[in-house]
Amino acid sequence: MKTVIFACVHNAGRSQMSAAFFRQLADPAQARAISAGTQPAARVHPEVLEAMREVGIDLSAARPAKLTAELAQGAELLVTMGCGDECPYVPGLRRDDWPLQYPKGGSADQVRGIRDDIRQRVLALLQANGWARTGV
Repeated sequence: MKTVIFACVHNAGRSQMSAAFFRQLADPAQARAISAGTQPAARVHPEVLEAMREVGIDLSAARPAKLTAELAQGAELLVTMGCGDECPYVPGLRRDDWPLQYPKGGSADQVRGIRDDIRQRVLALLQANGWARTGV
């Protein structure tokens, strides 16, 4: 079982969407996703909740979590969300950075664009590693 951590600063938008798509599209016997941040917000951004609801994913129960050494233990990959110098870093983990726009305060169309970009990136990651569900 491989573990991928999707992380950003507040864990209230991009990393939440990434982990949700990963869970939807990944073969659960092969890989799992964790979503976390270095300075977690109090809640997932409302515009993110709405954009994900539009594609049938309910994040209303999702809560931003702190990225800790314990949480990262045993992970295979850390994917950061284009947060520059503020991006989380975990020693020893392979890292990829996705340069994504920050969704908070964005228009519905902007957040949908970020959401759709994330879905494509997650799907490419899963396919490249052989972790996608059959038929995806």
